[in-house]
Amino acid sequence: MLEPAPPPAHLQPREVPWHRAFAWYEQAMRLFKFAPFTFIGLAFITVATELVLKSLPGALDFAVVIFTPLVACGLIYASAAADRGAAPSLLFAMLAFRAGAGAMAAVVAASLVDLAAQGIAAWWIADANVLEFDSMTELSTTTLLGIYAFGTVVALPVTFVPLLVLLERVSPRAAFVASGAAFARNTLPLLVFGAASLVLLVFAMVTAGLGLALALPLWAAASYAAWKDVFDVRDAPSF
Repeated sequence: MLEPAPPPAHLQPREVPWHRAFAWYEQAMRLFKFAPFTFIGLAFITVATELVLKSLPGALDFAVVIFTPLVACGLIYASAAADRGAAPSLLFAMLAFRAGAGAMAAVVAASLVDLAAQGIAAWWIADANVLEFDSMTELSTTTLLGIYAFGTVVALPVTFVPLLVLLERVSPRAAFVASGAAFARNTLPLLVFGAASLVLLVFAMVTAGLGLALALPLWAAASYAAWKDVFDVRDAPSF
């Protein structure tokens, strides 16, 4: 018996108005409200994973670079589930580990773009190491915001890579090419999207990190909404 054909890949981005970035966050809030406690739980698992891995001794703390972005993809899966009216689960935190080596590598590589940019900024501005928890906690809020802002802007061209490899099941190369093309055609709306993300980051900072329970789900859900809009995805994907 033949296996069912994979869903069609949406790899041709369209140009959208800059103000659509606000609609992405409006949609993100609707998705969050569908299952707020599950989204908050997935955010907690993501933060806990990062903190635990950063506490590991020596070179083992580098595991945070690999495992945290994959665990965070549970929020992407939750967004897709909520979009089609299905209840998300805390087990979604593990789904990315079943996506295949290529997809996992693409997710980690996209995350490394952001991390590398943050690392350069942290070293240049404050001679700090982003992988060392104590080193980063000693920095001022303004310095941290500058570091994260630089990382956010640099990583915008790879925003859609995790969504493409996980929800469309395309090759890593196709995902990076399509995501880069989407940024090239929608630089302004994605910059607005990034600016809104930084506002959420400020909220997380002034609440001593508690705001991440809202910020992380909204970041993921807004990325999901942006992907659907820019790539003209009509139906919520299944996985």
